[in-house]
Amino acid sequence: MISLRRISAIVLRQTYLLRGSPVRLLPLVVWVAIDMLLWGFMTRYLAGIVPSGVQPVLAILGAVLLWDFFIRIMQGVTMPFMEDVWSRNFLNFFATPLRVGEYVAGLVLSSILTSTIGVLVMLLLAGAVFGLSFTAYGFVIVPFVVFLFLFGISFGVLGCAIMLRFGPAAEWLIWPIPAMIAPFVGVFYPLEVLPAWMRAVGHVLPPSYIFEGLRTVVGGGQVSTGELFLSGALVFVYLIGALVIFWRTYRHAVRTGLIARYSAENLA
Repeated sequence: MISLRRISAIVLRQTYLLRGSPVRLLPLVVWVAIDMLLWGFMTRYLAGIVPSGVQPVLAILGAVLLWDFFIRIMQGVTMPFMEDVWSRNFLNFFATPLRVGEYVAGLVLSSILTSTIGVLVMLLLAGAVFGLSFTAYGFVIVPFVVFLFLFGISFGVLGCAIMLRFGPAAEWLIWPIPAMIAPFVGVFYPLEVLPAWMRAVGHVLPPSYIFEGLRTVVGGGQVSTGELFLSGALVFVYLIGALVIFWRTYRHAVRTGLIARYSAENLA
């Protein structure tokens, strides 16, 4: 039976880490602030040279906000896992009654905690520096945020599975994932500008429908309900797939004894 107490213990540990070392809070704030300021001033410049009626600030800053939200959610799952690996504490967890599902749930809740900090910073900067309120999107942005959140969780869990299978050194395979996905999902441009093979990849990635919908809303159009449902269906496929992969990877590590020497640099 799932224990909320054991799940909350994982979250509490991350809370203590953040409280005990304020330096850990800086990456949650600094990088999102840099992104918002950089893209904000760039779009302010573009607003002065594009034809009237076009809203580059709302479109681009909205894309920056949502994509950074995805990155923070993903890293919010992987970073606590890395903390446990770096401190050589990962194996200790599973010497307790903690279940693997409870551990993953704790990582997800920790991700919500840390990513909320970054998103609040972006919203405050967008409003204070650029006078931009994202309530202009209306309630239509809610499913976008939910689907992007779940997609971030799925890739965070997948990243943990990769490190669990190949060892701590595999963390260098995790950091580039958002940058590798971004060109295919059209964060800042429509998929039509991509070559056919890249569009084909983009069509199986849920964020591509989210950002297409975002541009449609900014342009005054209506989001396609069919594409919204397709995006949601793909998100749940990715999420379930990531959870299954993590579970199978964990069972493999236990069955083969790899988990007992997880502090090694390479477990292959």
